Amino acid sequence: MTDIHPTAVVDPAARIGANVRIGAFCTIGPHVVLDDDVTLHSHVVVAGHTTVGARTEIFPFASIGHAPQDLKFKGEESTLEIGTDNIIRENVTMNPGTEGGGMVTRVGNHCAFLAGSHVGHDSRVGDYVVFSNNVMLAGHCTVEDYVIFGGGAALQQFGRVGKHAFIGGMSGVENDVIPFGLVIGNRAHMVGLNLVGMKRRGFTRQQISSLREAYDVIFAPEGALRDRVARAADLYGDNPEVMMIVNFIQDEASRGLVVPKQGHAA
Repeated sequence: MTDIHPTAVVDPAARIGANVRIGAFCTIGPHVVLDDDVTLHSHVVVAGHTTVGARTEIFPFASIGHAPQDLKFKGEESTLEIGTDNIIRENVTMNPGTEGGGMVTRVGNHCAFLAGSHVGHDSRVGDYVVFSNNVMLAGHCTVEDYVIFGGGAALQQFGRVGKHAFIGGMSGVENDVIPFGLVIGNRAHMVGLNLVGMKRRGFTRQQISSLREAYDVIFAPEGALRDRVARAADLYGDNPEVMMIVNFIQDEASRGLVVPKQGHAA
């Protein structure tokens, strides 16, 4: 049974699923869709053309779906799509897309956004992603599956972070982070692979060994990046994890990589 607190303001045009709980002083706009079993604790605002997936839980003072923080935004009917089974903690902000970025911001499933974190307009966030407290994701960013951001980390606009990467707390990330990468610092630099994360997710010893070998090839101190990446592809072309890194680097969307301090600029 849906439970809406009498102090909540829910527009009659909003689409509310089964077993939704809307707490005290929440505000729900006319174009909002709350799927089954969504929980909004008190003082949550969901605005704009926003969809919140089933079993997602949103905590007090989150602002979801208000106009993007982009001075070029002219009120276009862009959207924010949030997947299932997410945890969105206190003071989190998520903005819809803009005309300049495809008109949609997408958040995947099974993610955790801890207090004070932000998802900027036109960004794409995959599944099983963790934003620790006060993580800042600028507009037009792409974060793939199983990425973890430490507290206070920030990703610059149009940045990309590959699957299974780990961004250390307080890191300022100006370029792309390869899948499985581990970066720290302001400004962020690569310090190796996310070995702890890979072990926790069940990667085999052989998979990890191959990734470490390929990492040494790609970030060797000599030669051009494109040649090092091509060599890794030749050596490990039948290895799906290594090719994940190779394809990420060769993607035409790449705007440069976060590299080790002693590595070549990419």
